[in-house]
Amino acid sequence: MELSEADPKGLVRESYAIEGITAGECRSIFMDWALSLPVDFHAPDALRVLIAEYALKHPDHPMSTVLKDGLTAPDPARRKGGRAARVGL
Repeated sequence: MELSEADPKGLVRESYAIEGITAGECRSIFMDWALSLPVDFHAPDALRVLIAEYALKHPDHPMSTVLKDGLTAPDPARRKGGRAARVGL
């Protein structure tokens, strides 16, 4: 995958150029990037390209942490409530 495919709008590239950007701002940019991906796009491959291009060169940048966290699988979904949780068994 090419860098231009992984970051077609240049959102991640621009985040590295912003002086004093915070982790929260990086997460917001990451969300914009993720929501702009086509439905059939394989995000983990794109994240690996972005990490290789940017995060390895700027390991202390907050976006580097966000990109690496993006590769972490989410915890499995759990039941969070319902009648049994309120009443007890």
